[in-house]
Amino acid sequence: MDLSLSDDQAAILGALEALAKPFAATPANFHGFALVSEALDRALAEGGFLDVAYESDLGPLTAALVVAQLARLPYAAEVAASALVRPLLGADLRRPICLADADAPHVPVRFLAPGASVIVLHRDRVTGFTASAQDVRETETLFGYPVAMLVPRADRATVSRRFDVSPAVVRAAWRVGLAAEIAGLLGAAIDATVLYVSDRKQFGRPIGTFQAVRHRLAEASVRATATRWLALLAADSGDPGDAALAAQYAQDAATSIVYDLHQFLGAMGMTLEHPLHLWTYRLKALLADVGGRSAHAVDAAALIWDNADAVGADPLCAGGNHGL
Repeated sequence: MDLSLSDDQAAILGALEALAKPFAATPANFHGFALVSEALDRALAEGGFLDVAYESDLGPLTAALVVAQLARLPYAAEVAASALVRPLLGADLRRPICLADADAPHVPVRFLAPGASVIVLHRDRVTGFTASAQDVRETETLFGYPVAMLVPRADRATVSRRFDVSPAVVRAAWRVGLAAEIAGLLGAAIDATVLYVSDRKQFGRPIGTFQAVRHRLAEASVRATATRWLALLAADSGDPGDAALAAQYAQDAATSIVYDLHQFLGAMGMTLEHPLHLWTYRLKALLADVGGRSAHAVDAAALIWDNADAVGADPLCAGGNHGL
């Protein structure tokens, strides 16, 4: 795997940075949980940034780079499903696109609203439908995304369509998007924390100069960087085992890092005055995606072991020959 950006990728990320610049700051008067912008969403769609996976010379790797970069914004935008899952379905789906797991019917669905395209991942098939008002039950949460509950309906099969794609392929793309989004969120949350501990003083010196804080921030940075590279590796390889491993590592890293970051902010970390929650409360919402860490770990072990058996390799080394 080549770790350097191609000219096209660098140009896309540069243009994306310019487009997102007006949305890089948190509005001073915002003290809620989910910060969204119709203007940002419209600009992303019109600029073609959600369609890069359709280009054969860009593909899922570039889409994962886009997902990770946009996750760094304080605004929550529906990006991962559109950029990584939608190209697999062979359909012109209306956004936002919502991903629901048939095995987890009680998990809130991000961006679910009347008119949204809902993609439901079953064990043996992938179905989808356009959400109506009867399909959506609004719910109050502390998550940093707009979320709602999907209402069970006995007649859903009559309004759903079946997509000609393997559930395993969609699940792998979902996991890549999950890992890439977590990587971007972690990077932005760590940057916000570093800025705070560099300014906040205790005992006459910035708290960021204390060794214990620096060590824990360094460890958080290492894990966030590893999350990013595992997500990009999975996007580049297209291997379901890589995707499961990336998702498991991402959710595991988010669990420990979020706790530390709020600790570093002290009492301020328990308020809505500091924007840290705009990233960490989105991370909290992602911890249950695609079955959570245990499901990813089980699938990663099974997929990597099966791959090792197929090629006659050591299962502990299988899937690792990607140039990293």
